[in-house]
Amino acid sequence: MGILGASGSGKSMTLRCIAGIQTPDSGRIVVNDKVLFDSEKKINLKPQERKVGYLFQNYALFPTMTVEKNIACGYRGDKKHLKAKVADYIERYQLNGLEKRYPGQLSGGQQQRVSIGRAIVKNPDILLCDEPTGALDYNTSKEILKLIEEVNKKYGNTIIMVTHNEAIKNMADHVIKLRDGAVRHNDINTNKVSAEDLEW
Repeated sequence: MGILGASGSGKSMTLRCIAGIQTPDSGRIVVNDKVLFDSEKKINLKPQERKVGYLFQNYALFPTMTVEKNIACGYRGDKKHLKAKVADYIERYQLNGLEKRYPGQLSGGQQQRVSIGRAIVKNPDILLCDEPTGALDYNTSKEILKLIEEVNKKYGNTIIMVTHNEAIKNMADHVIKLRDGAVRHNDINTNKVSAEDLEW
């Protein structure tokens, strides 16, 4: 799903409310038939209960942690398998040789790859992407979009992506446009384009 809209329209706020980072004043949030928030019924699941992974525009990596430790910190499962799982993600996302480096020693694209690894190492049902290419150049943006597309195909999770880039909406199944905190358009994309074929 793609969410578009001008700055201040409520895109990032929508993601933060789904993730449980912020709490709405009222209403309900239901994802895949699971109630995450309901103001009337006093339901407000903790972020760790929501099975959500989050990609931030500024990556939000821990600066004093290495690549492998940043990825591992997202894991909530059996620690016996953690080392192998982190190694698999490092191999899969082309981070070989960077395991012991810190975020400040990485390019923007490499930092976003680490962020993706950290987000999906816990097998989220939903991957929330807040302007994941906003700070990247064209070629790196395409690489990250292809990686997000691969994650969706491999793990089958729901991906909700906020973007200012009109072209990126073409890779989404479902496109929502916000204005002033309200949904103005809610469309199914019948002419979906692969990340490889996007142009802007």
